[in-house]
Amino acid sequence: MTAGTARWRHLGVSLLGLVAACAVQNGLPFLTVALRAEGLSLSAIGLLVSAPTAGLVLTLLAWGAAADRYGERRVLGAGLGVAAAALAGAALAATPVATGLWLLLAGAGSASVHAASGRLVLGWFPASQRGLAMGIRQAGQPIGVGVAAFALPRLADGGPGTAFAALAAGCATTAVLIGVLVRDPARPPAPAGAPPAASPYRSPVLWRVHAASTLLVVPQFVVAALGFDFLVRAAGWSAAAAGTLLAVTSLGGAAARLGAGAWSDRAGSRVGPLRLVAAAVAAVVGGLAVVAALTPHVLAPSAVAAAVVVATVATVSPNGIAFTSVAEQAGSAWAGRALGAHNTVQNVGATLTVPLAALLVEDGPGYPAAFAAAAVAAALAVGVVPGRAVEAGGVPQAATSAAR
Repeated sequence: MTAGTARWRHLGVSLLGLVAACAVQNGLPFLTVALRAEGLSLSAIGLLVSAPTAGLVLTLLAWGAAADRYGERRVLGAGLGVAAAALAGAALAATPVATGLWLLLAGAGSASVHAASGRLVLGWFPASQRGLAMGIRQAGQPIGVGVAAFALPRLADGGPGTAFAALAAGCATTAVLIGVLVRDPARPPAPAGAPPAASPYRSPVLWRVHAASTLLVVPQFVVAALGFDFLVRAAGWSAAAAGTLLAVTSLGGAAARLGAGAWSDRAGSRVGPLRLVAAAVAAVVGGLAVVAALTPHVLAPSAVAAAVVVATVATVSPNGIAFTSVAEQAGSAWAGRALGAHNTVQNVGATLTVPLAALLVEDGPGYPAAFAAAAVAAALAVGVVPGRAVEAGGVPQAATSAAR
């Protein structure tokens, strides 16, 4: 098998792994109606929805260090296997507390995908193709959300247990595919007697990319967590119709990530496009806050849906560019730890965002305030993204070399 064929095979498996993981980590908001039928409040549902994200936060750094030491194949297979077992436990759980603990463990296992599958892209693709390749890989997040949006409301008609079982099956299947198809990329040999690779955190670039991405997580998770509930409760959509709309919208989100990655390849920069995308997110989510304030008395349900669709696409678009920037700045020796750290800080933000946004809606001013706060976070990110001159000075040689 040629290196080119292997390269695309690994990208495909990496994509499938992220689809399965993100359906677990980001798809639970589509069980809101089913969980409400179980007697849970929106605040309690917010805690359940954030449980997988909390599991990510607890384990991402460990998975990243394990990927640096043991390789991507072992880490991906083990993590998705743990997630599958935990989701089977959630399907059988009898209380919300037990369900939450199983979901916490599912998030902890599925976190391996974020630390390790990105390394496959770094290892198999040259820098000139890496933005597009990482955009394809990162498209797994909106695709996973889209699969969840379409399937989970329907599977949960008889209760959320069936939906959890389906998610378990997806993780188990992907773990098997990884064991069969994935081979770790070769790593550049260190010269004899060379000191260990220096920490990339001596440069401010990684710190600022981490911070900007964490701010951009706020609008992404506010829209992802509340968009479905907003369409059903405020705009009068049925659960099945809202889920179908957001499933189709996920294809636009995937295309946005591909486009952003290809744009960053052509621009020869990750941070320049990242800053412009952050500005667009701030504008679009600010517009959604205005739409929410006018709903349902002024705007028709179709206009509300259009605003949710645009915001959903925009808020997922910057993730792939930032992820690529982190991998390149860190280099092969530090990529696992840096990607683990990047996802840790992002998911700390996400873990806090969802319950707080739910409180703003249920016990505070409502949807307009939650969306407005998200827009402010995106606007702050614009100023935090580092400049191109700083970026050019911080990329290690190992990150810019041709892939194997």
